[in-house]
Amino acid sequence: MSWHVYIALATTGRYYTGITQNPEQRLMDHRRGKGAKFAHDQGLSHFSYISDPLETKSEARKREIQIKGWTREKKEKLIRGEWK
Repeated sequence: MSWHVYIALATTGRYYTGITQNPEQRLMDHRRGKGAKFAHDQGLSHFSYISDPLETKSEARKREIQIKGWTREKKEKLIRGEWK
């Protein structure tokens, strides 16, 4: 099963970046308050970005860490498809 990196928009306007094998299930989990404390505290409304499939969890984790280090502007460019 492949892995995906995602960026979710919180109800507060902040972004949350994570990884999952099942984006639909992960969003439902976040909405139920399961998982990251940030997601529970901030409330996630929807995924703004879901990556193309990655073969391993390690690849996904590396990409997640990379994206987490980006500025908001760079994340928004990725979401709009202007950055890879």
